[in-house]
This record gives sequence, C-alpha cells and structure tokens, in this order.
Amino acid sequence: MQRTVRTFSIENISNFKQNLLSWSQQFETAIWLDSNNYEQQYSSFDSALAVEEFTSIKTDYHQAFDKLKEYQTITKDYIFGYISYDVKNDVEQLSSKNFDGLDFADLFFFQPQKLLFIKENTIEFHYLKMVDNEIESDFETICQTELVEVSSKTDIKIKLRIHKDEYHQKVTKVLEHIHRGDIYEANFCQEFYAENSTINPIEVYKHLNQISEPPFATLLKMEHQYALCASPERYIRKEGGKIISQPIKGTAKRLVSAIDDAKIASDLSRDSKERAENVMIVDLVRNDLSKTAKKGSVKVEELCKVYSFKQVHQMISTVVSEIEKNIHPVEVLRSTFPMGSMTGAPKVSAMKIIENLEQTKRGLYSGTVGYFTPNGDFDFNVIIRSILYNEEKKYISYSVGGAITAKSSPEKEYEECLLKAKAMRFALLNSE
Repeated sequence: MQRTVRTFSIENISNFKQNLLSWSQQFETAIWLDSNNYEQQYSSFDSALAVEEFTSIKTDYHQAFDKLKEYQTITKDYIFGYISYDVKNDVEQLSSKNFDGLDFADLFFFQPQKLLFIKENTIEFHYLKMVDNEIESDFETICQTELVEVSSKTDIKIKLRIHKDEYHQKVTKVLEHIHRGDIYEANFCQEFYAENSTINPIEVYKHLNQISEPPFATLLKMEHQYALCASPERYIRKEGGKIISQPIKGTAKRLVSAIDDAKIASDLSRDSKERAENVMIVDLVRNDLSKTAKKGSVKVEELCKVYSFKQVHQMISTVVSEIEKNIHPVEVLRSTFPMGSMTGAPKVSAMKIIENLEQTKRGLYSGTVGYFTPNGDFDFNVIIRSILYNEEKKYISYSVGGAITAKSSPEKEYEECLLKAKAMRFALLNSE
C-alpha cells in the first residue's frame, strides 16, 4: 500500500519536537526515536515518530521470530516495535521464571497509520489511507499544540531488588563460574523499582533525555505501558547488504574539570580490564555476524574507541559484515539475539547463569526497540539506561548491569551500577 508523503520546513526544531511528543500521546500506540543530533556514522534521520496501528503483531516468545518474519514479509512497509530480552527462549532452550512487575508482551510490532521523520530542518509525513488534507491539518495542529506540563507524580520510593551485600555474593558466584571455566564473561543485572507510584511519562522522558542526550533515545507507549529510553547503544543495523553492530563495554563517569575529564577518558581507553571486556564481546559479535555473512566479510571498523556522552564516557566497538541477498532480514536478528553486550561469553552458558542469579525477569530491559523499512533494512538500539512503567499497575522499574570478568571487583562493579542508575533516579525524583 502506497504512503502519501508531504514535506514541510520547520523554523524551531526543538519546539516542534516538544509539540510532536505532546501530540503523539493522544494515540494508544506510539514510538518516538531521537538521535539528539548526535553525529552518527550511520543514520537515516534525526528523529522519527510512528503512531496509530494500521496492523500489528503481539506475541509471547514461542516462535516469535517466525511470526515476525511472516509479518514483515507480508507487510513490506515500515514497521516499528520491540523484541524483549526473553525472546532468547525462542532462540535457545532457555526459560524466564523470575519476577515480572511490568507484563510487557515478549514481542510487539505495528505498521503505523501515521509516520513522521525529522531530517535537519524538514518534517516528512508518510501517511496510509489519508483523508483529504489530513497531513496539512495535522501539521497545523502540531505547530499549535500548547506545551502543558501536568504533574501526576506521587512520592516515589525507589527500592533495590538485590541489596549491596547480596549483590556482592552473587557477583562472587559469577566469578566462581569464570574461574571454573564455565564462562569468560557475564552481564549481571539488578533492578531498582517503585510500587504504587505514578509519573507523567512525557515529562520524565523529556527530563531523562535532557540529562543524557543519547543517540538512541526512545519513548514507547503501548496503551498503559511505557518505555522511557536514554540508550547510548546500537544493537544492530542493516543498510542494504551491510550489517553494523556497535557493542558497548567500558564505562567511566564524566568530570567537571575539562583536564580531569580528558584524563579519565584517556585512562578508560587504556584500561586493560575494560578493553578485555570489550574485546570478548567483539569476538562474540563477530561470531554471531558470521552466521549470515559472506565468507571473509566480517570486519572490525573500530575497536575500543571511547565516545563521550553527557553522563558517562563509553568504550564502543563497531563490527560490520556483508550478507547474501537471499538472507531474510529477520534471520540476521535471530542469529545475533540477544546482543552479546547484555549476555556474556559463551552466550548460552552466560544466559543460564545470569537467569539463575538475577531476581527480576528482564523483559523489555536489555531487549531492543527499532524499525524495519519497506525494503527490509532495519535499525535497533539496546534498551538500557531506561525507565519502564506500567501505569495500570503503578509499577516503575529501571535496571542496570555490568560485565563481570576474571578481573572484576564486586565493589567496583556495584559502584559502576550506581553510576549507570544515576540519570534514571534523578529523572524520576526531580521531574514535575
């Protein structure tokens, strides 16, 4: 089905984005993706908004990738959605039995009736089944939308699912597995949560995004469920026959002094432990990409390069490959999921160990949100640095984790978790 396309110029991009976010909340289903003008090597647009389901698929993990493959093949249009971490159970003989306070479906994608792209100073409207002058009318409405900040926040008391002493014990158990040779590395995560609490998702998202300004920010609304995502990490992208994965391993805090900040970034780039974490995951990603790659096409474009964000410095590597024309795009996702940066190595053994030690079902956290284009290209982030919210259950959750290797110290890993959790905590407790 053909989409009707209209393009308009925008004078004030920042104000227009805020209006667009407010306008989007009238729809039951909405996904907002924002690069925050971050200079990415690979990018198709600055921001995108997909709203109003024309068709959709929602399923648990059973045969989830087969169902997605069929849906994407039949639709042959833009589809936006997410794959939760627990779709790992479709890829391997695994299970997810931990506590879940959020109840997100394991996989959800929809074909948006209304799709908008911001590219520099223009806005492109791509509409299905458009009625007369609907695009022009919506553009005018968005431009005139008033930014009304309504606080619906209750007193939020953030709790830890795993307290400090227990965290140390569990990391020690991971280290025992490493020393026995069961695994080389595991990404162990813990949940922070609040019960009987309400927030204004738009305002909290805007505050979180303002704090972090990441290149893969996302606001997901699915009826009463929300994901407010300030992710710095790309999971995987497809551009024609090229596949790009950019795992993150290695974190250091930003400092006020420019000299001290430059030094801590330089120290991160040379830190043997952090580099070892990153290289292990790069090897895992190379192996995953090789399953669908042309022989000899898997390459590391960047190894352990330090990128700076508002809250933290991150060590990022870029791994690429070329695939054959007959490889279905969903097969690339299936063969690489879940992303190595959120599991460990070897992947299956690490997933079994962390499932036993973690106390919360990951669900949407450490899964991915993104989109497919009509020609089968795609781009997906890693759902980290994110606040997940079930408005109906009044349950708020954010999780953080770190890579445990033979050189890890439980105390330092705990401190890194608190550093990663800082932005989410601040956004929740200080948004009005």
